[in-house]
Amino acid sequence: MPRAAHGNSNAARDFIELVAFAGLALVVALLVRAYVAEPFIIPSASMTDTLMVGDRLVGEKLTYRSSSPQAGDIVTFKDPDDPSLTLIKRVIATEGQTVNLVDGKVYVDGTELSEDYTDGKPSYPLPAQSSSLSSAITYPYTVPAGHIWVMGDNRTNSQDSRYFGAIPVSNVTSKAVFVFWPPEHVGTI
Repeated sequence: MPRAAHGNSNAARDFIELVAFAGLALVVALLVRAYVAEPFIIPSASMTDTLMVGDRLVGEKLTYRSSSPQAGDIVTFKDPDDPSLTLIKRVIATEGQTVNLVDGKVYVDGTELSEDYTDGKPSYPLPAQSSSLSSAITYPYTVPAGHIWVMGDNRTNSQDSRYFGAIPVSNVTSKAVFVFWPPEHVGTI
């Protein structure tokens, strides 16, 4: 009889250790996701061919604790029209820079951008703009302090700053760093 009781004691201890380990693993995973890195799935074609629909990527959250997004970075951020959604776009200009769209080309501070990632798709102002804007976007447009101008790489299929305006840097949640799925797309961004 004592032998069976001893066996139950080991089983109970093993179960408690397993639950404690699972709880600790969950807490660590939640902390990593909240403060270090987060996985995302690309739901739309707004960033093709750089990111394809269904790509899974990691956005790291440490870089922008000590610096601000820079032109060329691909960032995730809270949708200005629905903060429960996360969007992903490329930073085109930062605070104080002037963006202009002329004949399908993007100019920042008077210099035409070389944008191989757009596959030659033109960049025109969007005829419809977010109803949340306090005034219509007109060009040239100077990015306000504490904001960035973002655009999708698929310029003919992207609601971006041309639609909702410059976004506050405080809305940026991560910097996209690498695609981890599917295998044929694995690599740094």
